[in-house]
Amino acid sequence: MVEDELALFDKSINEFWNKFKSTVSDTSCQMVGLRETYKDSIKAFAEICRQNKLIQEKKENLLKLIAEVKDKKQEVEALTANIQDLKEEYARKKETISTANKANEERLKRLQKSADLYKDRLGLEIRKIYGDKLQFIFTDIDPKHPDRPFMFSLCLNEARDYEVSDSAPHLECLAEFQEKVRQTNNFSAFLANVRKAFTALVYN
Repeated sequence: MVEDELALFDKSINEFWNKFKSTVSDTSCQMVGLRETYKDSIKAFAEICRQNKLIQEKKENLLKLIAEVKDKKQEVEALTANIQDLKEEYARKKETISTANKANEERLKRLQKSADLYKDRLGLEIRKIYGDKLQFIFTDIDPKHPDRPFMFSLCLNEARDYEVSDSAPHLECLAEFQEKVRQTNNFSAFLANVRKAFTALVYN
């Protein structure tokens, strides 16, 4: 009876041991599998992190490029606006210069007409000489010598007043005429008075 119980107990222990070994073996296999899976997961996670880092770097580079493009676009827009402003300013200045040139042409025509008139009626020739002076030369004053020159020089001084000098022959009344033309600004009358004074020298 005791032997049978011992045999049964021994059998039970063997069965338990076999089951335990089997369970441990399965668990070990499962642990190995889990470990490999964990390693694979770690590798996959590391790869995902690396890809995310690359994506972030590319995103940052792309944003940087977009910002640079925007800056360049703004620069181009600013340059385009400046060019347009310069074109408009150039057009305005061109128009101003054109208007001034037309006015100067008209003024030159009037001056030339006046100069021709003075030359024909008064025998007067006007020349530009050194020191930004104008030289006025009268002829047809002396009946015996129609080509004999009677001349004086004129300029504007720093005060923008008429300044007469270098008369030949010398006129004592030239200073008086100068003062009068400064007051009246009547240049035609001034020229007429000078011619009369030269004429008076011939007949006196």
